[in-house]
Amino acid sequence: MLGPSGSGKTTCLMMLAGFETATYGEIRLGGKPINNIPPHKRGIGMVFQNYALFPHMTVGENLSFPLEVRGIEKAERKKKVTNALDMVQMSEFIGRRPAQLSGGQQQRIALARSLVFEPELVLMDEPLGALDKQLREHMQYEIKHIHEQLGVTVVYVTHDQSEALTMSDRVAVFDDGRIQQLATPADLYERPENAFVAQFIGENNRFKTEIIEVKNDKVLARTATGSILSARKVNCGEVGTTSTLSIRPERVSVGLKGENTTKAKVLELIYLGDHIRCRMSVEEDNEFIVKVPNSLNHTHLEVGEETTVSWSSEDCRALDNGD
Repeated sequence: MLGPSGSGKTTCLMMLAGFETATYGEIRLGGKPINNIPPHKRGIGMVFQNYALFPHMTVGENLSFPLEVRGIEKAERKKKVTNALDMVQMSEFIGRRPAQLSGGQQQRIALARSLVFEPELVLMDEPLGALDKQLREHMQYEIKHIHEQLGVTVVYVTHDQSEALTMSDRVAVFDDGRIQQLATPADLYERPENAFVAQFIGENNRFKTEIIEVKNDKVLARTATGSILSARKVNCGEVGTTSTLSIRPERVSVGLKGENTTKAKVLELIYLGDHIRCRMSVEEDNEFIVKVPNSLNHTHLEVGEETTVSWSSEDCRALDNGD
């Protein structure tokens, strides 16, 4: 579940957990309604950003606690705790208390505790938000691999687009209490259904235009400067209505003629290793971004240079007006 702060992600998660009451609709787990089942009987594991480990208990005791509550015998508890710690590579820390662990180690223990009783569902509320960038990225892959290994369903809340794209099979994009689109990461990025999703997932160039022709799944649209551009008709009105045209920075070519070609001026160049991030002035937009591959045969660009940019109508989407 991905979206900006206040969009409803955590509220939805709390309803799944049973800490908030759904005012409408039914929540089902494995096909069975769970609206009236109290949180502790839903069999759901949870991982929070603040870890929520018991400070007075050792790692082993923290993991054993949810098993004791469920009445599992001591020998079986020990076996399950060992298996869960092996899963997150933390077996050697079984006798330590949370205060003796780093943030990343505590997060691993919190993850192991959520899995130790083999739940049907694990809920994670921005669990990696407190970690530094490198450790956060490492933990993303670790959680993804554990998920693949166990096959347990994970519902994961984040406001970080790259985290959602990295970890998910499906992403629900929230805004203003509504799911704007529910799709695979590739579909969200390549085929956004509205202007909010296009802008929220990855970088995106957009133009306000007026639709002047609709033909099957294609449209012609006029920009504020009078340029006529073609795009795929996705979520826009008929002739005479306004539409936002959306085009990804990596789908734009510099200095080449194409289906949609318009004048451009180079304003800023940032070297990023595998590509050069080029900020340009295009159609009165001074924030138009092009990602130019850093290849030997590519024309060298300079700040102040006047050139052209082009892109295919297949890569350009006519969406709602985004207001």
